[in-house]
Amino acid sequence: MKISGDKTVRTFFKTVVLAACLCASVGAQAKDDLSRGAITVISPFPPGGGTDLLTRMVSQNIAQRTGWNLVVENKPGAGGNVALITTANARPDGHTLVMAQTDNIVLNPWLYQKLSYDTFKSFQAIGLVANSGSVFVVAPDSPLKTMADVAALARKQPGSVTLGIPGTGGSGDLLGHMWEKAADIQITHIPYRGWAQAYPDLANNRIQVYTGSVATLLPQIQSGQVRAIGVVADKRSPSLPDVPTFAESGFPKITQPIWWGLMAPAHTPENIVKELNAALRAALADPAMIAKLEAAGYSPMPGSPAEMDAQHRKDNDLFGKLVQESGIQPQ
Repeated sequence: MKISGDKTVRTFFKTVVLAACLCASVGAQAKDDLSRGAITVISPFPPGGGTDLLTRMVSQNIAQRTGWNLVVENKPGAGGNVALITTANARPDGHTLVMAQTDNIVLNPWLYQKLSYDTFKSFQAIGLVANSGSVFVVAPDSPLKTMADVAALARKQPGSVTLGIPGTGGSGDLLGHMWEKAADIQITHIPYRGWAQAYPDLANNRIQVYTGSVATLLPQIQSGQVRAIGVVADKRSPSLPDVPTFAESGFPKITQPIWWGLMAPAHTPENIVKELNAALRAALADPAMIAKLEAAGYSPMPGSPAEMDAQHRKDNDLFGKLVQESGIQPQ
């Protein structure tokens, strides 16, 4: 009996040691896997835009720090759905990421009747990257100097004030509706494919106001093509320190900026998620990186995957309610 017991004990400990070795081996393998082959970081918009610029800046910094091979791939189309579907269907091994943002991962489930992905179940948050307030701009020679001026004109002539927006149902459109409700005014929303299409109409007074992210419109503001009159954020933009927030303009509840964050396919192993998050947070803590982001109109948002999940769910509720209240019909 004693011999049998000793054998049982020895067998038990051998099993434990073997299991521990296997776990360590799997963990090391998963960690090493990120340096094996390219990590594709998908940008949901064409090259040259704000999201593309942000994706490339972050990817380059992470690559330099880790030695990983990060490759940015642009997959525009369907309001970001092409990029999100590609990511949702990719292998969950850390080698496919997407630069998700408010205007796709949050809004698309409310704007499209049928999606082949679930905004919460098909993705694994890696971490928030940055945010950028929406900025409302007018032509340089516009008599409208402040958001209060726009509201006063809209009250005097209901429906006559026109707001250019980058697409129906986007964050700019919804923030416009939020502002109308807060200011008790009525303005007319005019959708455009983007700034290039809207600018001639703003310059020729066919629309009075246009809105987009600070990151998108900053070059036009700095060059004097347009004049900024209000920013939607909880504090002034570092790149536009002289432009008041909506809260400072009398609308204290309108503070929601647009955010960007990295996501992977659902079921990506926890240790890989932790390693990717650590690399992202290190990049966002780099003083040189912070300076580059702020110069481009972004504010860094380092944090955990759980914090990104919380922001995602909070904004899903906020913007979902706005879509329903504004009467926008899903496509």
